[in-house]
Amino acid sequence: MMKGTVLTIAVFVLGCLAGYAGMADMKIFGDTVKDVPMYLLYILMFLVGISVGSNPDLKKIVKSVSPKILLLPAVTVLGTLSFSAAAGILLSGYSLADSMAIGGGMGYYSLSSVLIGQLKEASAGAQAAAELGTVALLTNIFREMFTLAGAPFLARWFGPFAPIASAGATAFDVCLPVIVRYAGCRMLPYAIVSGVLCDISVPFLVSFFCSF
Repeated sequence: MMKGTVLTIAVFVLGCLAGYAGMADMKIFGDTVKDVPMYLLYILMFLVGISVGSNPDLKKIVKSVSPKILLLPAVTVLGTLSFSAAAGILLSGYSLADSMAIGGGMGYYSLSSVLIGQLKEASAGAQAAAELGTVALLTNIFREMFTLAGAPFLARWFGPFAPIASAGATAFDVCLPVIVRYAGCRMLPYAIVSGVLCDISVPFLVSFFCSF
């Protein structure tokens, strides 16, 4: 679990070092390279859809969904956006909408960072968009790492739903094993439903807040 996150951070740092050292000058590719992240994003979303659709327990999970279970992802999204708004008010340098766009990533760092970078480039410029995308990447990686490390304490101090809310979009994949381990197997349907719905909400939330 942690290995994948550490690898992601390591690749990101290596990319930053390569760019800073001039080893990877993207300008030589011209305007064509600008579309590559979006194409990769489409592929990523397609693979996520395959992952959800091929889950052998999908029918069982869908049957277990009731109106009450949908409160968890709803509260998770509202709580995340509320704290993101508070951070936008307290921190200088970022607008309220930018802070909420970052929070709207819901822990899905690969999707939110690329999406923010693409959507903000036209209005904020390439440099500012890249900076905001980097902040989104790191913020949502830290959310995943916090859940992986803090799941036992969250479950003990705040109840079995706390690790699921903390995980956001990663509740149905990366963080699922620690959620089941420390919150109990009965939380499995809640984690998967909440994670999938948070995952689906990311493109809509990020696109909405990036429009301001």
